[in-house]
Amino acid sequence: MGLLLLGLTAASVAIVFQRGQTEQCLAFYGPAAAAAVARAGHVELWRLADVDGRMSAWSRQDISQAKGLVHLRRGLVEDANFDWEATAHAEGTLPVACWDWAIVFADSPDAAAHGKATRLLVDLGGTATEPASAGWVTVVGQGGRVGLGRIGPGLADWIEATVGP
Repeated sequence: MGLLLLGLTAASVAIVFQRGQTEQCLAFYGPAAAAAVARAGHVELWRLADVDGRMSAWSRQDISQAKGLVHLRRGLVEDANFDWEATAHAEGTLPVACWDWAIVFADSPDAAAHGKATRLLVDLGGTATEPASAGWVTVVGQGGRVGLGRIGPGLADWIEATVGP
């Protein structure tokens, strides 16, 4: 009986701890988008471009089996990886040209192609005066953005390693 009680207590503590690590991300993404980031069976990486003031994906790559995707998924839903202070001071929307990449989480390639997916837009920053950690992420259709914080440099490196030269 004591072991059962210990097991239930440990499980409860783990659930509360896990929830505490992802609370702000869940509020930012919403439950459906957070679940897609964590579990979608098909993932694509789109390179974005500004075409006459409209955002366009000029390169799409299936990264469902990419090295490190499991870690990226986890990193995208952990509060500590983002700069929530920068988010509190973010005003207005960013111009279309600021967004570098989209990470698309869908149930299938067909769903991704037809807009039935969760799309995260990523601005890596990375200019000479603005390091990669100064970038942003947003969820298409939900508004708002969050500062990349400590996930920024690793995300930039992962994207570079994934898409290659």
